Amino acid sequence: MNTKKIFIALLLFSLILPTAFAFDNDENVCAVYFTGIGCSHCAHTDPVVLDTMPKTTNLVVIEYEIYRDAVNSRLMAGYDDNYNTGFGVPLLIFNSEYLRGDTPIITQVKRTINELGSNNCPLVDGTSSSFEDLDITTLPGIPKIWKNEKILMSSGGGGNNELLKSLLTAENISQVLENEPYEIIEPQAVPLSGAEVNFDNAVKISGWIFQWNGDGLEPSGTIETGEENTTTDSAARDKIKLSTLCLIALADTVNPCALAVFILMLIGITTYDPSNKKRKVLYAGLSFVAAVYIMYFFYGLIIIRSIQLVETITNIRPILTTIFGTVAIFLGLLHLKEVLWYKPGGLLTEMPMSWRPRVKKVMTSITSPKGAFFMGAFVTVFLIPCTMGPYFIAGGLLSVLELIETIPWLLIYDLVFILPLIGITFLIHFGFKQVEDVSGWKEKNIKNLHLITATIMMFIGFGILFGWI
Repeated sequence: MNTKKIFIALLLFSLILPTAFAFDNDENVCAVYFTGIGCSHCAHTDPVVLDTMPKTTNLVVIEYEIYRDAVNSRLMAGYDDNYNTGFGVPLLIFNSEYLRGDTPIITQVKRTINELGSNNCPLVDGTSSSFEDLDITTLPGIPKIWKNEKILMSSGGGGNNELLKSLLTAENISQVLENEPYEIIEPQAVPLSGAEVNFDNAVKISGWIFQWNGDGLEPSGTIETGEENTTTDSAARDKIKLSTLCLIALADTVNPCALAVFILMLIGITTYDPSNKKRKVLYAGLSFVAAVYIMYFFYGLIIIRSIQLVETITNIRPILTTIFGTVAIFLGLLHLKEVLWYKPGGLLTEMPMSWRPRVKKVMTSITSPKGAFFMGAFVTVFLIPCTMGPYFIAGGLLSVLELIETIPWLLIYDLVFILPLIGITFLIHFGFKQVEDVSGWKEKNIKNLHLITATIMMFIGFGILFGWI
């Protein structure tokens, strides 16, 4: 009888010991995950990789969203160089082994985690680090780190590495934050492709936002917010987008092509009816500008939606920034060529010479503000070759947003684009300048206008390629 009891005890001990050992020596399987909000394939894998697996396994996920965060898309090139992963999303990297595409990830991710048991975090330079030794504050791009029912999101970066890792691993968040500066904030839904994940609690701390489920902070643990006023990264990116967008619009604004067509319209309206010239110029000019504004707004929506549709067919977002930067530099060089060796009707810089007689005939036939409006809408077709380059780049940068979210950005861009036309209209209306004066000024300074456009476009191009903007 005693022998039987001893045998059962040994059997139970043999079953319990590995479990206890595994618990005490629990190691993390760390992986890098590239995804994109709006990617239909990512909509299948995001809930599995970012929500289910971190909750039910020892998976730690460093997420890089590439459709809305252009800086993250640049990281894919580095990972491809060192891990030969390619550029498709969704992509889950475990160092030498990776899973790409919704079906491989969904069917193999759990088996891969179990087989690995533990895994170092793959870094963009080809090296790796265990999660325990990882310096979160030096991670490039705009990462989100998922572990258990917690998420750490960069909102500026920096901070205390050990504190940040403790937040992801500790049971008692109040103890971790004791004597640390932080701010309790409202939890924000974390977007996935086609869904979102909600958390119970959230704090902002030294360049990061930390959210978790479970017990919140004890009132006695709430410490006054530190002096640093950390703004969310999305707000910072919006400021950059606005400044970049206005700069691109400025390059479009000084384009001699649009000015030439507008001046032709004003010449036509004043020649047809010299009496009450100022009033005719005001009404016709504003009508023409309004039509251009409306048409360019719709052109912008078409450009953005077209790029978004291409992205749903082929995952080109990681290389789009390279394309946009290269196109901007190319356009800048074309305008620079006009400065050095000017020839009217240059490729993508001015209206083709073969179009000019037809456009001049049409524009000088305008006899009323109503005609100016309809002609403004029609003539935008002739402006496409020489004005759509910058607009294409702007549309590409805005394509990471939902289409409805791009509306205010397009309205701002188009307003900057038409400001010189409005200014010319009022200068002539109030008698400061004659139409002939404006026309002469344009011809005299045409090389300077090309130089301004060249400088801006090349700055934007290199800024996009090197991450300045």
